[in-house]
Amino acid sequence: MNNKGKNHKNPEYSFWHELAGSLGDLGTLLPYVLAVIAIAGLSSASVFMGFGIFYLFSGWFYAMPMAVQPMKAASAAIIVQGATPAEIAAGGIVIGLILLIMGLSGVIERIARLTPPGVVGGIQLGLGVSLAVLGLKMIATQPILGFSCLLVMLVLLFRYSRSPAALIVLAGGTAVSLIFNGGVNIEPVNIGLHLPEPIIPSLKDFNKGILMLALPQIPITLTNAVLVTSLISKELYPQSADRANERNLCLTMGGANLLMAPLGGFMMCHGSGGITAHYRYGGRTAMTVIIIGMILLLIGILLGDDAVILLRLIPEAILGVLLFYSGIDLAMATRNMNKYQDLYLVLIVAALAIGINPAVAFIAGIGIYLIERRGWIRLG
Repeated sequence: MNNKGKNHKNPEYSFWHELAGSLGDLGTLLPYVLAVIAIAGLSSASVFMGFGIFYLFSGWFYAMPMAVQPMKAASAAIIVQGATPAEIAAGGIVIGLILLIMGLSGVIERIARLTPPGVVGGIQLGLGVSLAVLGLKMIATQPILGFSCLLVMLVLLFRYSRSPAALIVLAGGTAVSLIFNGGVNIEPVNIGLHLPEPIIPSLKDFNKGILMLALPQIPITLTNAVLVTSLISKELYPQSADRANERNLCLTMGGANLLMAPLGGFMMCHGSGGITAHYRYGGRTAMTVIIIGMILLLIGILLGDDAVILLRLIPEAILGVLLFYSGIDLAMATRNMNKYQDLYLVLIVAALAIGINPAVAFIAGIGIYLIERRGWIRLG
């Protein structure tokens, strides 16, 4: 990416760019959210209202395009193993408490100070590559449409950089898909007033909520949604990222999950890939996330469970295109590593993050760094 952090007030970034930027992270949001709603039977109103409210709060508090994403490790566990709404609520409550405690106690700030730049850079690179690969897999579900839109997006981003690329590809790709598939028979959608459905988990629900959802998710949240998110926020928005520190990120995620989990919401976090996606597709101000926040809030309130009918019209391949380029941008943000030791550590940590997961990569990277400092091994 060029001119990082310099286009916040550039007049060429209009409402349409902010709108396009607001849609940039749908490639992460929709696949996970739609899957867990279908498998776990969550209330669509509760889920979409939760994301909408958290997006609106994040835009107000951080004054920048702060991403809000579903927690991916927990999502994957639900998709593979299944979970009840009460177990998901229990997991969200536990995650919220842990994040609040880490933020209030200052533990997360100590972790941030002790983490070498090469480790954070490696996780960032690994996450970016993983997102790009996932994007390609999604594109391959409809290869002709997907790779055509991938090429169109490439031209828009680098030849017509002032165009709202994400908006054009999302709308155009969806329209082309509907036309070539002969249209679709859309089930009747009822517009009305839908409210969250409160859930009170039992002690039994906390067993699975802790073991299956909270424990695998917390290490990944701390690496991606806290450490890397704080770093990428400062790189992309240096003039408005003062609040995007590790402590605040823990506190806002913790508070959001504690508030929304008992109301039937899904587990939410910030995310470095999401911030990169909002930026890549035109987001420069808090308006970016206020727009998507209002969209999701209204979807939840007005459509409820019928929202899934409309959102499934967006082809997975189009979402994959958005995900691919935001992943590439996130990976490329590590190119400024100029020390050989840092570069080798970045590559090792990235390989572990891709091959296993960011939590294992983080722990191994710290160990390798300490061993290298003692002179037991030499990187580079």
